Amino acid sequence: MRLLLIAVGRLRSGPAQELFAEYNGRLRPPLELIEVEERRALSGSELVRREGELLLGQLRRRGSKSGTRPVLVTLDERGEALDTLGLARRYAAWREHGDEIAFLIGGADGLAPEVKAAADMTLSLGPMTWPHLLVRGLLAEQLYRAQQILLGHPYHRA
Repeated sequence: MRLLLIAVGRLRSGPAQELFAEYNGRLRPPLELIEVEERRALSGSELVRREGELLLGQLRRRGSKSGTRPVLVTLDERGEALDTLGLARRYAAWREHGDEIAFLIGGADGLAPEVKAAADMTLSLGPMTWPHLLVRGLLAEQLYRAQQILLGHPYHRA
C-alpha cells in the first residue's frame, strides 16, 4: 500500500506542520508528501490552471509502483462529506481497489476543473473553508482514525 499526498504550497515549520507530522507519523504507511508550487505571479484562473498542471504532472511522474492507476481523491469543500465511519468504510474499499491512493489538495483558489474531472472522488472535510495548508493535518488525522477503526482500536470513540 502506498499513500500519496500531492499538495500545492510549501508547509513551513509551525503548528500546521507539527499537526501533519504528528498524525502522518502514526499512519501505516505514512503519506508520501509531494509539494508543488508555482512561483510566477499569475492571475487567479491562470494560477489555478497551472497548479492543476503541476498536481497532475506529479501524479503522472510518480506513476504507480504496480503499474495500475491509483485511486485519486481530491479535497474540496463542495465534495462529498462523509462521517468518520463512512470514511473508514471508503478507505477500506480504496485499499481493496488497488495498492495506491493519491490525495490532491489545491491552493488557496481551489482545484482546476481538469483535476476535479480526473478524480475518483472529491472529499469534503465539511462545509467550512479550511486553509489549504491545515487540510494536510486534518486529512492525516482522519486517515489515521479510519485505520484505527478498521483495526478495531479504541482511538475512535463514537
